Amino acid sequence: MNTVTERETAAAAGAAESAKALEITRLQAWYGESHILHGVDLSVGRGEVVTLLGRNGAGRTTTLRAIMGLTGRRTGSIRIGGRETIQMPTYRIAHCGVGYCPEERGIFASLSCEENLLLPPHVGAKGAKVAEGMSLDEIYAMFPNLAERRNSQGTRLSGGEQQMLAVARILRTGANLLLLDEISEGLAPVIVQTLARMILTLKSRGYTIVMVEQNFRFAAPLADRFYVMEHGRIVEHFGTAELEGKMPVLHDLLGV
Repeated sequence: MNTVTERETAAAAGAAESAKALEITRLQAWYGESHILHGVDLSVGRGEVVTLLGRNGAGRTTTLRAIMGLTGRRTGSIRIGGRETIQMPTYRIAHCGVGYCPEERGIFASLSCEENLLLPPHVGAKGAKVAEGMSLDEIYAMFPNLAERRNSQGTRLSGGEQQMLAVARILRTGANLLLLDEISEGLAPVIVQTLARMILTLKSRGYTIVMVEQNFRFAAPLADRFYVMEHGRIVEHFGTAELEGKMPVLHDLLGV
């Protein structure tokens, strides 16, 4: 009987683990001698949209970069789909099905919009069939602006079009865990609305999304849960249902 109970407990634990797209425990990270993250703990369920809030310098972007292995030394645990990645190089982390859209976008200026979209490789978890990612037709349906500018060089795209292209590129890879860093920053309201619709569409398709956002009005209607960072630590964590009651705290921490 004890053996059966232990097996059932282990199976239940395995099922709970598999429901988590991302599980970070006691994460610390450095840039050279600068100690930036001081024991970050967070988890993201499959299909969730989670937003990291905080002032500039709080450690939000470093958290995304640490997930991708783009900081210096890291300690703690980062499990992606139940698989430990803390010792993995960045290219192997990407092949766990992770797509990272950095704040600087990284558009290849000498390539056309469509060439940028055709460039990324497909990624997927080891041992699993590699996801094909979105087709060009699907991308152009989601971002009509890119369809109109498909033959334009990267340097000729507006800031909003470059941001849409940066996000669209990672959708081409087949990644199902998306790390989005300040994708609404400095963009016209009409472009921000397009990006909001995109996130809701991706959520409906089962994508898991972790966003770093300064634009609280953009992030609030989209996220299932929120983590607030300060000085490289998580200081608040709450769900959408608690948002109204947390506004005084957010005002003190973020000035929103």
